[in-house]
Amino acid sequence: MEYLKKEIRTFQNGKTVNDQFYIDDDYNVPDAKKDVGRIIISNGTLQVEEMKQVENYLKVTGKLEFRVLYTADETIPEPASLEGRIPFEEMIYLEQEPDGNLVLKTADVDLTVTVIHSRKLNIKTLAEITIGMEKCVGEELTTDIEGENPVFKKTKEEELLKVFATGKDTYRIKEEVSLSGTKENIGTILWTDVTGGKADTQIGTDELLIQGELNIFCLYESVEEKTDWINRTVPYEGRIECMGTVPGMYHQASLNLTDVNVEARMDENGEMRILGIEATLEVRLVVYEEEKIQILEDMYMLDHVCVPDIKEKKCFRLKLQNHSKCRIAEELTLPELKDNILQICYCKGKIQPESTKAEEDGIHIEGVLHMMFLYVREDDQMPFGVWQGMVPFTYLLENGGGEPEAEELDWTVEQLSVGLMGNGEVEVKAVLAFNCFQKEPVMVQNIESAKFTPMSTEELENRPGIVGYFVKNGDTLWNLAKKYNTTVENIKEVNHMEKEDVNKGDKILIFKQNLSIL
Repeated sequence: MEYLKKEIRTFQNGKTVNDQFYIDDDYNVPDAKKDVGRIIISNGTLQVEEMKQVENYLKVTGKLEFRVLYTADETIPEPASLEGRIPFEEMIYLEQEPDGNLVLKTADVDLTVTVIHSRKLNIKTLAEITIGMEKCVGEELTTDIEGENPVFKKTKEEELLKVFATGKDTYRIKEEVSLSGTKENIGTILWTDVTGGKADTQIGTDELLIQGELNIFCLYESVEEKTDWINRTVPYEGRIECMGTVPGMYHQASLNLTDVNVEARMDENGEMRILGIEATLEVRLVVYEEEKIQILEDMYMLDHVCVPDIKEKKCFRLKLQNHSKCRIAEELTLPELKDNILQICYCKGKIQPESTKAEEDGIHIEGVLHMMFLYVREDDQMPFGVWQGMVPFTYLLENGGGEPEAEELDWTVEQLSVGLMGNGEVEVKAVLAFNCFQKEPVMVQNIESAKFTPMSTEELENRPGIVGYFVKNGDTLWNLAKKYNTTVENIKEVNHMEKEDVNKGDKILIFKQNLSIL
């Protein structure tokens, strides 16, 4: 016998590993930089360069990249900035052997910069990384069986979700921002912050289409040594080749913005009034397609005993893909800023889910929006200040209920604004985007193979030739045909039936199949 099989590739997320570690080092201010007076704002990013398994540990190496905006230690404390790198190496204990490819999911830092003296800083960082395990698994399902002897077969149609393609790629973003007429020409760039905002992806013909936004802030010193800034949202569009894809396929795309560079450029008049922004968008992509498959469910022969070898296979069907937005509007009373804030320059935020719980009505999400904003102060000795805090939120992401382990959930801050209301009050408005990709498990009883044993002549002759049968609950013509050594078509013909439907209490006649006519 020849078994016809079809492979269904599924994408599986394995166990995640979370690790926290400290980076603590002193940093000497470069000679070309001004003496440090007071720290205004600082931030850092963790660049993981290599992950390598060493026995029962995962060796993670890379560097901490940090930037500091400060007031110079001068009579007139003008803003200045510096940046640096600190290498790190972390050994993470693995409780079990990694099952799949290791993937860096998140890398967050909580950075604190302390002035030791005007030419030396202490950089202290709590770093937290999450490493996931991913793999594609191919499951072979038996769709048919062929052989010289007649085999009666029963199939079942299943619509299954299968992986069409997986991959990693990059898209290079190149955009320009022109200064408005009220802004001063750019002399020296002091501080930049470029973050990804709204991002939509769509499968096209042989490509992944990307439409997104960059939130851009740039603080600079003009040619006349005046401090000014730009705060702008810049749209971008791009495509990544993905051969074989067609519109309508499902996908999961993870986007990560790296290698951001901002520089001043001349306009057509020879003035420095353009900001050039370049960045790399790292894309991790899984493309799915749905396929209807006829799976061999049961089989028998009239003159052989058939004993199938059945193994349970876990496949998936798509339950839903939900893109949903949570809107936040919150008024905060900040008495510490009541008499000391003139204008808000820019703000940024990050979502931290505290709990995600799958219920019948969807995923209940509780978390906080961590946020900060840079503002202008009345104090000439410290012209800028930073406020940091959080706004709690709850949100119901409708997902149709069901299997939480089969869900993929990601989130991003699409929009964030902070407005002054007076008397130390600010209004926070935000749009939080949540994407849910939910797969529903399908357990398939797959016939791997079967053992066929010829029946003896005596056994065949001893089987009843005619049986009068009252249908019981759960009976089907297939099961009765298999039990009484005949075929579904034979039962239908004898009982003048057009359909295979039977009901409890129905009386039918069953004739043993004449093997000589087969």
